[in-house]
This record gives sequence, structure tokens and C-alpha cells, in this order.
Amino acid sequence: MDAADFSAVLSEVRRFVRDRVVPLEAEIDEKDEMPSDIREAAKKMGLFGFALPEEYGGLGLSMLEEAQLMFELGYTTPSLRSMFGTNNGIAGHVLMVGGTEEQKAEWLPRIASGDALASFALTEPEAGSDPSTLTTRAHLDGDEWVINGAKRYITNAPLADVFMVFARTDPDAPRTRGISTFLVPAATPGLTVAPKDHKMGQFGAWTADVFFDDVRVPAAALVGGEDGLNRGFGTAMGCIAHGRVHISALMVGMAERLVDESVAYASTRKQSGKLIGSFQLVQGLIADSQTDYYAGRATVLEAARAFDAGTDTKIGPSCTKYFASEMVWRVADRAVQIHGGAGYMRGVAVERFYRDARLFRIYEGTSQVQQVIIAKALLGEAARG
Repeated sequence: MDAADFSAVLSEVRRFVRDRVVPLEAEIDEKDEMPSDIREAAKKMGLFGFALPEEYGGLGLSMLEEAQLMFELGYTTPSLRSMFGTNNGIAGHVLMVGGTEEQKAEWLPRIASGDALASFALTEPEAGSDPSTLTTRAHLDGDEWVINGAKRYITNAPLADVFMVFARTDPDAPRTRGISTFLVPAATPGLTVAPKDHKMGQFGAWTADVFFDDVRVPAAALVGGEDGLNRGFGTAMGCIAHGRVHISALMVGMAERLVDESVAYASTRKQSGKLIGSFQLVQGLIADSQTDYYAGRATVLEAARAFDAGTDTKIGPSCTKYFASEMVWRVADRAVQIHGGAGYMRGVAVERFYRDARLFRIYEGTSQVQQVIIAKALLGEAARG
């Protein structure tokens, strides 16, 4: 995107986030629902397709541009980003990376506009950090694929119009080589979405289990057509790598907000007749958080540049996701500490962000999974003993 145009987009998103969404955060948290007018405004701004190609109605942002946009979106409740994150990220990228031209033409314009909400159905009750162990199966019956199985914690499942479903199509192949991906409309008979999950935080972003009971889809629903058969695991890993940089940038935006909340409170709260910002131990907490934020921002920008260049699409995304998720958790914990008892009360922003931040160390691959990915990539055969 032209630099001037991109600057205008960032400015518009910043105003939208800070003027319209931030004042609604407590309401979104309490009602566990994103207001419809916010959803419609996000559609008009192109936020459902900022990472999708321009030829399909998206904004076509690079990873570096996307990261800067996520810094702005991360300043408020993460449920805002979650509303359109899967369209741009792991779900939309399934089609970008592995879809046929016909599949892209049919679905990407609808996904980019927000007219269709897409979900990424990979995780299962017994296949989370290691999706290669998934047990959902699909077999060919005539000219239809029949899918059976269950998925867990699927983001936007209660609202989704289409699911990118990963299923085992060759049970005899090695675990990572017998998986395929299917486009499954939500209205397909046999597909059932359970009631939304009641989570610790990130209210307004809905997840739920999804069940497949003899779900039949045409052969054309196989992502990538015949060439996509048994290649779903590679597609998933490519989408998740992009998602790790994406979500890391969101965490940096949240860290910035937490630092701002901490500074504002320390600048107005008095104890023993003095502003608590005058206490050196409080100053130390704020300095540590600002340093964490600064390091996280620099790490994300470097990972995004390398991702765009194609020079690092594995270690960098894992490093930045690992660092950013642990970083924002530290910043959130310090923010609550600076607020003292007030930081433990519902209705106070840092209490809400504390609950929201905890999930980042789990999804898009846990911190422990990132450690394994990084170490194995560096050690090679030595990591196998």
C-alpha cells in the first residue's frame, strides 16, 4: 500500500479504537458480546480483509503493515481483533495458501468484506499443541467427502458461515502427511455447533466445540482440489506461522495500553500524601514494563520484515510469539500490582486485561511448544538425541 494511504488507514483505525471501542470495553466484557454497530463499522473500514489480496477485495497489507495495524487494534479489548482476525489470519490464509482459483474467487471476496465469517477448525479434545494427532476423519463416498469428528475451542464458531476443517484422509500415512482441509458451510447437515464456551477472559470473542456427524460435502470442497489431498498439515502450519506474528503484534498493542494505564494511575493516586509515581519501586515496575513493551515492538517488527522477505517464516514467528506472550503477561501483572487493591476489582481496565492476557500464552501454540520449535530448528538432529 502507498505510504500515505497506509498512514491514513492507521490514523482512522486509531481514532476508531480509542474513540469508539475503548469506551465500550466494560460493556463488551459484561455482556460478552460485540455491539452490532462496531461490527458494521469494522466492515466499512475493510478490517475483515486487511491481510487478504486486493484482487479479492482486501487491503493487501504486507506482514510489516499488518503488524503496525495490529499495534493499534491491540490497544483495546482483544475481542475486537478476534471478530475479524480469523478472516484475515488462519482461516482466510487457508484459501490464500492452498485454495484453488475457483475456491478463492467464490469465498475470498465474501470473507474480505465481512459478509462471510470464517472459522479455522483444527484443534480437537486430544489434539491441541500437536495437531498432527487429530482424529477427525474424512472418506470419499462416490463424489462426496464424508466427515466425522469433533473440534474444540473454535474461534467464532457460533457465528461462522464457513469452516476450514482439517481431517485425516489417509489413516495409514505418517501423522503429518495424511491430513486434508475442507470448506464446510455452517448450514451443512450434520454440522453442529455447541453453546459458546464460558471463558476466563476475552469476553466478546466467542469459541465453541463443533461436531461433524456424517457431514457430506462435494469433492470441490477439498481445499486445493486433488492437489490438496493429504497436504492439509503443511497448509495449517503455514497459516499458523503468519498468525503468530499477527497475534504477537496484538500483544504489543495491549502492552502499550497497560503501560499507559499504569502511568496514568501512578500519576494521580496518592499514598501517604504523595503520588505513588514518586516511589522508586513503583517507578521500577513502570520502567520494566516500558522496556518490555519496547523490546516486544522491536521483536515483532523484525519478525514481520523477515516474514515478508521469506528469510524466516518459522523461528522468527515462534520467537516473537513466545516473547510477546510472556512479555504482555508480565506487563499485565505489574499493572495490577501498581493499581494495588483497585487492580483486583472488576470494572478496572487492568483487571480485565490481566484476564485477557493469560490466554496469549496458550493459543497459537503454547509457550512450551514455541520453545520446542525454536530449539529443534536450531539444533537439528542433535535435538533428537
